[in-house]
Amino acid sequence: MTLLEKLNQDMKQAMKNKDKETLSVIRMVKASLQNESIKLGKDVLSEDEELTILSREVKQRKDSLQEFKSAEREDLVQKTETELHILEKYMPKQLTNEELKAIVQSTIEEVNATSKKDIGKVMSAIMPKVKGRADGSQINKLVQKQLSN
Repeated sequence: MTLLEKLNQDMKQAMKNKDKETLSVIRMVKASLQNESIKLGKDVLSEDEELTILSREVKQRKDSLQEFKSAEREDLVQKTETELHILEKYMPKQLTNEELKAIVQSTIEEVNATSKKDIGKVMSAIMPKVKGRADGSQINKLVQKQLSN
């Protein structure tokens, strides 16, 4: 089942349940998918493209959450956390810290990285491997830690 099919199915269920928050989030994601397909001039997006859009939506919510917390806007924090929770149901299973460390280590060896100057090279090799399954800033910290040893 594609992401769009799952969203349509969940949207119908949210309408039946009168779940306004879920319905709103699903509509936002569907709009993002539609906009991207128009931008790319495609009728159907690939699974990878759908995942990229979904990851972008999650990242936007996480960034907003940090801003709202620093501004002490509890009403917006609550709303954004709810949206984030709904979006994460559509994301692939996230990698554990141990899995990430193993991927980082193998990629560092793969690209023969030896110093912090090689962070860009390592990151560009890792990101396609973990797309949608790990946060980029978390990976960056792990790479920096490994390369500083």
